[in-house]
Order: sequence, then C-alpha cells, then structure tokens
Amino acid sequence: MGGSVMERFVGRFKQLAWFLPGFLLWAAFPPMGERMDVLFALAPLMVVARKGDSCKSARRWFQSGIFFWVATLSWMPAIVKNNGPWPLVVLGWFALAAYCAAYFAAYGWLSARYWRWAREGGWARRLVGVLFAEPVLWCGLELIRSRFLGGFAWNQLGVVAANSGFGGPAALGGVYLLSAAVVLVNGTVAGIAERVIASVRARMGRSHDAAALARWRSLETLMAFALIWGVYGAARAEREARAAAADAKTVKVALVQRNFPCCFKEPEGDPAGIYSNLLAAVSATQPDLVVLPESAMSEVGAVDGAAALRFAAGISRQAGGAAVLAGGGRADAARRLYNSAALYRYGAGGTVREVYDKVHLVPFGEFIPLDKWITALQRFAPVGSCTPGEPKLLKLAAGGRIVPFGVAICYEDTDSALMRAYARMGARFLCFITNDSWFSDSVEAEAHAWQATVRAVETGLAVARVGNSGVTGTIAPDGSASWLVGTDLRPLVDARGAMADRVAAPASPRLAPYVVLGDRPLKTIFALLILAMIMVKYKHERERRRRLPV
Repeated sequence: MGGSVMERFVGRFKQLAWFLPGFLLWAAFPPMGERMDVLFALAPLMVVARKGDSCKSARRWFQSGIFFWVATLSWMPAIVKNNGPWPLVVLGWFALAAYCAAYFAAYGWLSARYWRWAREGGWARRLVGVLFAEPVLWCGLELIRSRFLGGFAWNQLGVVAANSGFGGPAALGGVYLLSAAVVLVNGTVAGIAERVIASVRARMGRSHDAAALARWRSLETLMAFALIWGVYGAARAEREARAAAADAKTVKVALVQRNFPCCFKEPEGDPAGIYSNLLAAVSATQPDLVVLPESAMSEVGAVDGAAALRFAAGISRQAGGAAVLAGGGRADAARRLYNSAALYRYGAGGTVREVYDKVHLVPFGEFIPLDKWITALQRFAPVGSCTPGEPKLLKLAAGGRIVPFGVAICYEDTDSALMRAYARMGARFLCFITNDSWFSDSVEAEAHAWQATVRAVETGLAVARVGNSGVTGTIAPDGSASWLVGTDLRPLVDARGAMADRVAAPASPRLAPYVVLGDRPLKTIFALLILAMIMVKYKHERERRRRLPV
C-alpha cells in the first residue's frame, strides 16, 4: 500500500516537474529578469525530444509552454480595470497563451521526429541536429508566430540576449539569430545532461551507450561554442564597420512621460500645465525634438485639427522652438479612423505638419477582424474600427539639415519588418511612442520596452522611446539603453517624468545585413529542413509498405 502511494506521489511529481522549464524561461523575462535562466531552461525538454517519442515530446513542451505563456501574459487582466469585460479578457488571455504554447508543442514534435531519424544514424546526424536542426526549427516557428495572421512577436528567446548586452548578431539575422544562439547553448547543456545520465545508467548496468556518447562529447561541445563564437565575431566586425562608416551627427530629443489615464477615464489635471512643469526640466537643453506619447493629443483633439496645432505650438515655445511629435486619433474625409502620430515644425515660414498613420493595427483593440465587411462588428472595437496606413518617414529639421526618421506606435515596435522598411527608406533614427496605460500597474510596460531594444540592434538605428504609463528613454544601435528611472533605479513607469538625451542620426548610415536580407535566409533554410524531413518520412513509409507481406 505504502509503495503504491509513493509511486503515485512520484508520478504526480514528475508530471508537475515538467512545468519547471516554463517557470525558468518565464523568470528570464520581466519582472524577475533572471537572464541567465534562458541558457538552460529548455535543456530538460530537449533531452526528452532527443529520445524520439514525438507525442510525449509535444506533450511535455506544451506543458512548459502553457505555463510560460500564461505567466508571461499575466499583464493582460490589467485591462479589466479599463473597461475590459473580464470574461472576454480571461478567455483571450488563456486562448492566446494556448495558441503560443502550441508552437512549443510543434517544436517538440518536429524535433523528436528529427531525432528519431538521427538516432538511426551515426554521430554526423547528431551533430547536424545539435548545430543546425534544433536552432532552425525553433527560429522558424518563432518567425511563423511573429508573422502568421498578423503575428504575435512577443518575447522571443533572443529578446533576453539583446537586453543582456549580447544582442550583436541581431544586426546579421535579427532576433531569430539570437534565439538560435540561445537554443544552441541549451542544446549543448542538454548534451552534457545526456552524457551524465548515460554514464549513471551504465554504472547501474542499465545501459551500454555511455561510451558512444562520450566518444564525441568534446567535438559536439566545442563545435557548438565555436559556432557561437564565430557568429558573435562576425557581429562585432559588422558593428565596427558600421561605426567606422558613420559620422558623429546627433539629434537632441526631449522625452516627456505625461502618464495620463486610459482613454476610457477622465483626464487628470490641466494637460498644458502638466506638460509645462515637465518641460521645465529639459527645455534648457534646447532640444531639436520633443516627443510625447501615443494618444497624447486625445486630451486635445484630432492630431490634424486646429486645437492640436495650438497645443503643439505651446509645447514648442516652452521647449525653445523645438519640433513636437505626438500621437492621437484622426478621421479622414471618408470618416475612416486612424491611430496617428503628427510631427509639428514651427519656423519663419509658418507651421509644417506631417502625419503618420499606424500601419500594424492591434486586432480586437483597434479593429475586429472582418469588421470592414461585417460592419456590425465595428461597435465591439474598443477605440473604434481603425484603418491601417502606409509606411512613411517624417522629416525633422535639425542642425541645418533635414533628418528623416521612422515612427512606431504602440505594438508596432515588435514589427521587425516594418522597422527594416524604415531603415531602407532612409531613416536616420526611430521614435517609438506607446500608451501602456491600458495595462497600468502591471509588468507589461517593462516587458514591452524589452522588445524595443532588439529593433535598435536589428536596424542599426538609435531609438527614442516614450511611454504613457510605460518606459521612456533612448536605445543606442548596439542595444545599450538609457531609461528614465526612479529612485530605485528601475525604469520609471507609474510616475510622471521627462529626460533629454542625444541620439545618433548619421547623415548616411550603413545598412545592417538584416535590413538588406530580412528573413529570407531563415525562411529558405527552414523550408528546406521541413521539406527534407517530409521526404525522409515519405521514404521510410514507402520502405515500410514494401516490407509488408503480400
């Protein structure tokens, strides 16, 4: 009786233990930020996949994935206090978590299918699996998640590396190349664990494959780290080449974090007076550009209206004649709604106003899928059914020259394709504005800022970022950030503040390889690997049928 109870306890403990990799992976991101965890969190799951049982592997990966995504999206219920109906919010939270966890399961299944084939061969197949197949499968699935049906490009593995000072390879292959390096390290840790397990089992007389694993342990580990060293060496050489080609031209920016409440609540205080107090701390720097957050003009009127012009003129005067960038809404002559950002420039020739309309809209936030065809759905969009715009650069007059720059509104800063398009169009730097008050008093603001760091490295362009109830600061092209911080030295989120800084804006920046090549190399390699796996599967199935008795 006691033995059966103990066996049941051990069995249940083993089931719960498979949530541990998801916990460790979650701990690598905000709020805990235990970055080193990402280097070994997935190793236990990779050991399972290498045993070749695809169904069991998919199940274990999904278990850890669902824990990770439910935990990492725990900021979603914060929207309930901003008029979000809690049943729909909770349903959306778990549905999105399950959808993202399905990619974990897909990786577990595909990886196990590869290893079932690899275990039938020699050490060469194993090396291909460790050095190539595992990283490519993971990164290919990350890319699909980031693009499919509008994409959810949040918390790729490479985001941790970029925010740990190791983001250099993103200039060569985007966040996905960073994720590949992380997977490679996890695979190496898994290989070491496999050898330890095999050695213990051999000593217990349960296995005789320890010698086979030990024979190639040095080669496998050394080749993995040599590959990582080579990638980071190439990234360093590329960064040095771009630095040598760039000039020292900069733009002075003043970043103002107003922290007004969510758009469903009444404004707090007089906006003009609040901004006046905040600008007092930075106006002495004589900035070229004052950046206000997304929805800043919602307290005033449409970004292309007369009230917005007057309000921006007041901000400009207080900042010594600087141009002003601010976000808000607008409607065109056909009454189509846009989430926009406007650049207001003032000079002897009068006022110049340029408007950028957000390209990458948030589904179920700024529109309901199919609501342009089924108009009854539009009343369910929290801010109205918005219309996407087109990629466009705004032009800042600074230092006797015109400096084009790209704007990302809210979730757009996770869209690497859009940021690469800005770089190819000639952007000299990027401005990210967001309104995180929807998720105020949650970890979303800091997690959101982590995504922005990768875009700076990928494009090789500096970033000026302003968040409403968010994170405000500047990010250098190498990923190093200077945030507006509180007394605890953590990014200031739930308090007002302002800061001034210089951001690099070279006259003719050299394009990073990732800007030129984009995701085409990864798409090609991933497609070829999947095709090869299908062909192997077809070949095995055909041979199995031939062996069947007639």
